[in-house]
Amino acid sequence: MTVNFELQDLTGTFSVTDIVVALILSFVLSAIIGWVYRATHRNVSYSQSFVQTLVILGMLISLIMLVVGSNIARAFALVGALSVVRFRNAIKETRDVGFIFLVMGVGMATGTRFYVLAMVATAAICLVIIVMHRFSWFRLSVQRQVVKVQVPPEGDYTAAIQDVLIRHTTEFELVSMESIRGGALTELMYTVRLKKGGEPSDLIVALGQVTSGQRVTVLTGYDQTDL
Repeated sequence: MTVNFELQDLTGTFSVTDIVVALILSFVLSAIIGWVYRATHRNVSYSQSFVQTLVILGMLISLIMLVVGSNIARAFALVGALSVVRFRNAIKETRDVGFIFLVMGVGMATGTRFYVLAMVATAAICLVIIVMHRFSWFRLSVQRQVVKVQVPPEGDYTAAIQDVLIRHTTEFELVSMESIRGGALTELMYTVRLKKGGEPSDLIVALGQVTSGQRVTVLTGYDQTDL
């Protein structure tokens, strides 16, 4: 019985130029997408690590597509191998999912050597994102506040709190009720819309008068007023 110890390198199925162009182009396009994400991000949950991961993911998908090529057996093998990976980090914003799929699509296009498609798609989709950000498409002009009220567990404070909310807001809704500090306090959370001309500070003062001096917090869309 003869044992063959010769190594077979399958890299020759595509040229070095294909590898270099695919990886460089996936890096450039993913970096552009990362800059667009950074420029159009509005909330406080921005993560440099997430943007760097987008760039790495784009290049990684390009590499995977080079490996898979048109081989169905490799494709199923990679699906099985990648299925064991579990990600425990929650996506903070729904738009982040869109950027993940965008860099994945660009990586797939460059890895399968659809270079023009990758460049055109990146330019077109990034342009749409910038336009939507610039002109605030689909923005709802209704500003809501979140009100957190801490009260002692003894006694019925709900009715008094709701009376204050009726006077200072056009609408409100109880979102959650939670026991905190080992049961020493109960925290009520409401979403509210202040009446026209109303100030968060006025609502805080009014609520403070019916909560036995406990903490009252009003979270607005841009800043936090706290007592």
